Amino acid sequence: MGEVTEKRRETRVFFVYLHFIEKNDMELIRNFCIIAHIDHGKSTLADRLLEHTNTIQITEGQMLDNMDLERERGITIKSHAIQMEYETDGKKYILNLIDTPGHVDFSYEVSRSIAACEGALLVVDATQGVQAQTISNLYMAIDHNLEIVPVINKIDMPQAMPDEVEDEIVELLGCDPEDIIRASGKTGEGVEDILQAVVKRIPHPEGDVKAPLQALIFDSVFNSFRGIIAYFKIVNGSIKKGDKVKFFNTGMEYDADEVGVLKMDMIPRKELSAGEVGYIISGIKDAKEVKVGDTITHVARPCQNAIEGFQEVKPMVFAGVYPIDPTDYENLRSSLEKLQLNDASLSFFPESSVALGFGFRCGFLGLLHMEIIQERLDREFDMDVITTVPNVSYMVYDKQGGCREVHNPSGLPEQTMIDHIEEPYIKASVITTSNFIGPIMTLCLDKRGELISQEFVSGNRVEIQFYLPLGEIVIDFYDKLKSISKGYASFDYYICGYRPSKLAKLDILLNGEPVDALSTLTHQDNAVAFGRRMCEKLKELIPRQQFDIAIQAAIGAKIIARETVKCVRKDVTAKCYGGDVTRKRKLLEKQKRGKKRMKQIGNVEVPQKAFLAVLKLD
Repeated sequence: MGEVTEKRRETRVFFVYLHFIEKNDMELIRNFCIIAHIDHGKSTLADRLLEHTNTIQITEGQMLDNMDLERERGITIKSHAIQMEYETDGKKYILNLIDTPGHVDFSYEVSRSIAACEGALLVVDATQGVQAQTISNLYMAIDHNLEIVPVINKIDMPQAMPDEVEDEIVELLGCDPEDIIRASGKTGEGVEDILQAVVKRIPHPEGDVKAPLQALIFDSVFNSFRGIIAYFKIVNGSIKKGDKVKFFNTGMEYDADEVGVLKMDMIPRKELSAGEVGYIISGIKDAKEVKVGDTITHVARPCQNAIEGFQEVKPMVFAGVYPIDPTDYENLRSSLEKLQLNDASLSFFPESSVALGFGFRCGFLGLLHMEIIQERLDREFDMDVITTVPNVSYMVYDKQGGCREVHNPSGLPEQTMIDHIEEPYIKASVITTSNFIGPIMTLCLDKRGELISQEFVSGNRVEIQFYLPLGEIVIDFYDKLKSISKGYASFDYYICGYRPSKLAKLDILLNGEPVDALSTLTHQDNAVAFGRRMCEKLKELIPRQQFDIAIQAAIGAKIIARETVKCVRKDVTAKCYGGDVTRKRKLLEKQKRGKKRMKQIGNVEVPQKAFLAVLKLD
């Protein structure tokens, strides 16, 4: 009986404690993220933090990277949020960790996570040192006034250079060497020091619990049973289950059917208040109603202003996505809508092609993002699709002074109507060792790059900065960079505006008919060589038919390159074993007329590989 009473008392104390956390004590809450270059071990380190705080039992590697694709490629694609409880100095702290992707394409996900935090762990690989993405994400965190806790990871590796990497971090941050924590995500060394630093060095969130509700949506996921679940961080005020809320920018109103906190599963709570990170389920079915970066507030007592600092995602690479079977068009639309719920940075709108039928023009953050979407369409929705040659968006100015944005070469006006075209430029940063400077400079200058600066980071590692046209890097730049630097170069970039450029629309014609899906916009200086390589590649890929196929590259009415796929011929004169030569000539003439007629009505089947041929021209 005494034991039961004791258990009841413990349960009551626990619920009083939970209520206490839910209601006020913001000083016991820490919101932080992990920022690092791709493959610097942040997901493994996150696993160790979760294990050390007894949040979950680690059964397999990368518990937060729960997509098959993430585990296969060793990258984080989707950001995650999870709550831990950590006890020290007689106090129990609530730690909200928001895991972030590290690849250059997913910098939008990183910016959302950073906006919802007060501090960041800057993780640097002891075997590789400071990389381009490390610097990029660090500047983003500093812009949001985050407290930075530097961590050197993978110190257990035989090739680790912790002292050299420590010098790089000191030079980058201007911090004391004692502030840098040495850790290993594999062995768990230094994890306790990291948790102590999170509690002692990262400030607690600040907000007014009594003010009108202001909550920042930093992510959303789709659940087929419950609709769209929005993840938010409360800046001011509090939210209870059953509250009538509205989304500030869209103006849509909902009932908060359920609110709660994010552990490995969603844990419902009656109320969440300022400083806390949680989720809201309100039966939303339409993705367009939830905009990442929007502000949640109460209908009865709304806040005056939305939370600042968030932008609409702007895709930079565009490609057509078409179903292989035309009857799958509606299924493809539904699959893309569901993917968009889980990935706010994907955008799409319908388009049609003479060669491929009905499909969608999709906007991606970059080439890796495009590849990931293709893989997910195949794995999660069993959709077989053809993806056309990727291109960027251009600003086209006509002779009347008007301007329009063009994402697709087929949307370009007549050449006589165009005054000039502007293309997006990027400021690119490449960090590499000094022995690869020459080949990297040659690569960038071949891509119409313009050198800005070159400076040594530490030892023999150098940072080179270029201005480059975005259209030149979306196809094969990253692969070439890794190949010529033997994997020792890291690359990062951001958009820095548009510049006028001499661009030409290159059309590919098969038997005189343009294949709109193979059209590209290219620089006039490269057009002839590019067109010739394109024709040669297509000659290898297009199967032989019963008639000759003429493959031509054209700019406007001018043909700049041509190849011919010879027809498959039947030996019609085989049965003529004697007699006059006119008998053979008669049979050959009959065959010739038949081939001419066939050429007029025959269709040329273009295989899927041909649409990707432009990516592999070199």
